[in-house]
Amino acid sequence: MTMAVKKIVFALILASVLVADADNNEHERVMFGYGGPTGPEKWANLNPDYELCSKGQHQSPINIDENEVAYNPGLEALERDYVPANATLVNNGYHVALLFDNNVGTVLVDGKNYSLKSVHWHSPSEHTIDGERFPVELHMVHMSDDGKAAVVAILYQYGRHDPLLVQIQKQLKEVDEEACRRDEEAHIPVGVVQTRALKRHTNKYYRYSGSLTTPPCTENVTWSILAKVREMTKEQAAALQAPLHQEYRNNSRPTQPLNHRVVQLYRESDKHDEKSL
Repeated sequence: MTMAVKKIVFALILASVLVADADNNEHERVMFGYGGPTGPEKWANLNPDYELCSKGQHQSPINIDENEVAYNPGLEALERDYVPANATLVNNGYHVALLFDNNVGTVLVDGKNYSLKSVHWHSPSEHTIDGERFPVELHMVHMSDDGKAAVVAILYQYGRHDPLLVQIQKQLKEVDEEACRRDEEAHIPVGVVQTRALKRHTNKYYRYSGSLTTPPCTENVTWSILAKVREMTKEQAAALQAPLHQEYRNNSRPTQPLNHRVVQLYRESDKHDEKSL
């Protein structure tokens, strides 16, 4: 593995799972926030490794303007092949994450397989559609064998119970109780998680090249934002926020400039029309 790939791997782990480095403590833990002196506009000042948070030209999240997206006939259906897998629920201070054991499955992006590593939640949503922000956004973090990152995002509005959260509601309560007892990260074994809810068929999604939405804001992340907004109850959304300190319960980064990037559109109905010609 090259040094460049190692840096990408570390950045993904840093941003989606833990702030601390897992390799001999080479990097110091630097906590960032969502307001005040450690808020998003100050991230680049917290650590030299975070300079892309202010200097990067392909940053995430973004607002998706449906009048400006470009249909790309070359995009394929978002094939997600996941199986039930053991997982651990983690409160790392700035969001709650579900870490999967190895071999949970893959997503196919531009002909390359990316393995699902973890999912985590932001409240409210980080991405917006036509300026609308949603109560919750789920990020499904994947990595390829060569260290590239692909994130699938799902937006949520209030409504019916989300089946994934139903499975881990007991552990969410345990994570909350653990946070009340100790001021440190909590790791709660979940057991086998059914992944059916994460691989529902998608008729429409948006694709663009962006970055991690937390420091170090590493770029060259392939984003796929599902157009269909799903549902969870207000109680489920509150359970995701409850284990976090008050200042991290609203943990969404503001939208970033598009900087001439093109947001591509996949729409299944258009693919069918092409085949019928």
